[in-house]
Amino acid sequence: MPMSDAARAACLSRVFLHSWRCHPNLTLTWAILCPHGLELGQNIDRILRNHTGIGLKTLELNLDDRDSLLPYVDSWLQVAIKPGLEMLILLLHKKYKFPCSLLSEGVRNSIRGLQLYACVFRPTSELGPLRRLTSLDLSFVRITGDELDCLLSNSLALEQLELYSCKEIIFLKIPCVLQQLSRLTVIGCYRLQAMECNAPNLSIVFFSGRNIKLSLGQLMKMKELYMHQPDVVCYARAELPSIMPNLETLVIGAGIEMVNVPMVLTKFLYLKHLTIEIWERTFSPPYDYFPLVSFFDASPALETFFMNVPLEDVKHESVFGASSYLRELPEHQHNCLKVVEITGFSSAKSLVELTCCIVKNAVSLECITLDTLRDRVRCYGEGNETCQPISNAVLKEASRTVMAITMYIEDKVAPTCKLTVLEPCTRCHCR
Repeated sequence: MPMSDAARAACLSRVFLHSWRCHPNLTLTWAILCPHGLELGQNIDRILRNHTGIGLKTLELNLDDRDSLLPYVDSWLQVAIKPGLEMLILLLHKKYKFPCSLLSEGVRNSIRGLQLYACVFRPTSELGPLRRLTSLDLSFVRITGDELDCLLSNSLALEQLELYSCKEIIFLKIPCVLQQLSRLTVIGCYRLQAMECNAPNLSIVFFSGRNIKLSLGQLMKMKELYMHQPDVVCYARAELPSIMPNLETLVIGAGIEMVNVPMVLTKFLYLKHLTIEIWERTFSPPYDYFPLVSFFDASPALETFFMNVPLEDVKHESVFGASSYLRELPEHQHNCLKVVEITGFSSAKSLVELTCCIVKNAVSLECITLDTLRDRVRCYGEGNETCQPISNAVLKEASRTVMAITMYIEDKVAPTCKLTVLEPCTRCHCR
């Protein structure tokens, strides 16, 4: 209910007023309290004072990074953070230091979820155990690796940990005492140099960052991994099968992939879904896509394969180049692969070789989509009035790519498989 409507209802109904003042879940944000530019601080202060002694279960406080409100935050939190609070969501200000003293023993025994955005957080070993904390989310929070280690060591019930752009963390350690931790997200912590993970029951991990030193134990329960960092494709093929033998979903991406995939013997016995993303152009020597067949030979249960490759990578040898010989490997049937989609498909010889190998050996393949554009939204199709600009180089390469598909791939696709080729529409060619 909008704030103005709630105020009118409170004036007309004592029952509604009492119910509103006793409501255990509060969301206090600029968008809700100040739609007409009213005073945010006064509204927050009035609401929290009216709820004194009520026993909040959930508090969401969003100050919209306004430093003018910093002098009042301590008093507001002292009123709101009491034993019985279960969920605390605070979007404060990068200069505000969250007072750990507010997490008294009573609060530590009740709080289940803690989300802090844009503040300073300095927990120490004296904080004490947060016995019921299951979810911790820190975004743009100034906290060091040692301080986070103190917090994690006191949060034995933690099930989900999310870290976004916590730029003071240089070394991240996930201790083995976190027996309940099943989901880990680490994104945008760009000063991070090393991560050691010893939590035994992780099943889902999202990680994005620069090249860091990873120390991962045997993650036997890992089911889903989403990982983005340079040369991650090579790392995933060489290291992950032995570290995460029960992996079912793997999404890996690299801004730049310089190292070709090794042909190793270890296998992803349970991998069903594989996505590989390479966003930028590779440097010289050009990246060889053909060794990616190693993933297929290593993944007997693979059902879907999606790949995004760089567009306009002029360093790649075209399939129409001097050598017409296409590399092949001994036939190895893939009995489970059903769906393949490659976005940014080009006439690069190694990419054509990879695709030929896939369609020849995937006996259960139902559909394969080859998109000649890196980002499909740049072409809206024949039924739309406008298309976003596409360079002449891209249009020429798209034409070469369609010719390559016709000459080298189309006749290898089984009759039971649907081949879809996506290319710029006629309107794009007329621009």
